[in-house]
Order: sequence, then structure tokens, then C-alpha cells
Amino acid sequence: MNQILNCRTLNHRHILVLFTSIIGAMVIMAFLSGKLIPDAAAAVNISQKNLAPSLQHLFGTDWLGRDLFFRTLKGLSTSLTVGVTASLISAVIATLIGIAAAMGSKIIDSLISWLIDLVMGIPHIILLILISFACGRGLKGLLIGIAATHWTSLARLVRAEVLQLRSQQYIAVSRKLGKSNRWILIHHMLPHLFPQILVGVILLFPHAIIHEAAISFLGYGLPPEQPAIGIILSESTKYLSSGVWWPAIFPGLTLIIIVLLVDRLGDHLKLLLNPHTAQEQEDTH
Repeated sequence: MNQILNCRTLNHRHILVLFTSIIGAMVIMAFLSGKLIPDAAAAVNISQKNLAPSLQHLFGTDWLGRDLFFRTLKGLSTSLTVGVTASLISAVIATLIGIAAAMGSKIIDSLISWLIDLVMGIPHIILLILISFACGRGLKGLLIGIAATHWTSLARLVRAEVLQLRSQQYIAVSRKLGKSNRWILIHHMLPHLFPQILVGVILLFPHAIIHEAAISFLGYGLPPEQPAIGIILSESTKYLSSGVWWPAIFPGLTLIIIVLLVDRLGDHLKLLLNPHTAQEQEDTH
């Protein structure tokens, strides 16, 4: 039985390493492309507008003759930057609010729970558009909007974990030994919460990218002159009826592939870090 469990865990670790390597290579390529690819590579060239995909232009060209492959890579660097930054900010907000709800008074817990229910009750897109518009749109408004709307689920998880930890015997022993709440939080709770927060950040990442693309597609996110997947997809819809399909297909598929890979990465990491899941897998075998 131990050998079966070890093999099963090893398989999940191999899958996790594989997905991590693929995602890491894509992220590094996307980030470096934004800096290494010159602007001239995706510059306007009317003489080559609406060219179909070929060896010279892997993703074809758009209505202004810009190379879509290089423009997609530049757009991904922007989208990934927004996704990573917004996910980290959301995770910090969720951690702080979740800990405050679990360790504060009943009034604070009730207020935070009400706030979580309120934010989750409003559709993300609508709330994101309102916040982004109120903050002046652009990159700043987009980051604030995504960070302010994606912390609720992780905050609930952190709150539940802290409430469970507070009832543990070793926490009570630490209190009797005179340890402060801050010491207990740093030395006992945060190490236990770190795996859940890490998985939460990874699972927030694809949501942040999708919402960034959606808001930019609708015209409430990044400005049109800034390359981003949402901007490319928004521009491509004007030419679909004329048979120019590649500006929508290839950038959209690239975005979907990255989102699915990150989502799978989060799922496998959650399986590896969750002892209950490992126990269930052992029982099924």
C-alpha cells in the first residue's frame, strides 16, 4: 500500500514538474518578448495588411499589417504582468482580511462576512468595470479593479483555516506559555496557511488574466495603443465577417492555453499539498 501511494504521489509530482516547466517557459518567453522584441517587429506596414498565417508571419498580420505573432507575445507580457500583480495583491488582501475576521471580535467577523457576501453577490465584470472606470481606467484602474474583486474566496478559506487552528491544542499551549497573538500568527499559523495561499494565488492568476482580457476587450481596461490580448481580440472582431479569422483565433488560443495550464498547475499542486486528498487516493487503491 505504501508503494502504491508513493507511486501515485510521484506521478502527481511528475505532472506538476511538467506543467511548471511548460508554464515557466511560456511566462519567461512572454516577459522577455516584451523587452527583447523591438517595436519595429510589430510596426504598422499597410502593404502587408491582413496576410494569412505563413512561415514569414506565423499568426498572420492584422488590418494595419502588424505581425500578430510578435504582437501577441508583447500582449502576453502585458497580460501576464497584470495577472501576476493582481493575483499577489488579491492574495495579500485575502490573507489580511481572513485573519482579521477569524481573530477579531464577533462584530468584525460579521462585518467582514457581510462584505464578502456583498462582493461575491455582484457579478465580477460589472463590479470590475465600475471600479476600473472610477479609478481612471488604464493599467492602474485595471489592477485595482481585479485586486478588489478577486480576494473573497481566498479570504473565506483563510478565515476557516485560522478558526480551525485557533482550536488546536498547541495553540492553547503557546498561549499558556505567554506567547502573544503576533508570535502565534507568525510561527504557527502563517506556515500552515502558506500552502493554501500559494494554491490560491495560482488559481487566482487565470481568473485575473481572463478578466483583464475581457475588460480590455470591452474598452474599459488598457488603452488601445498598448498591446494586450484583449485589445487584439477587440480589434479582430471588426474583420471576422470579411473572412479575416486569424487575428481572433491565434491570440485567443494562446490565452486559453496559458489559462488552462495554470489552472491545471493549481489543481495538481492542491492535490500534492492536501493531506486529505492523498488519503482519499490511498483509500481508492
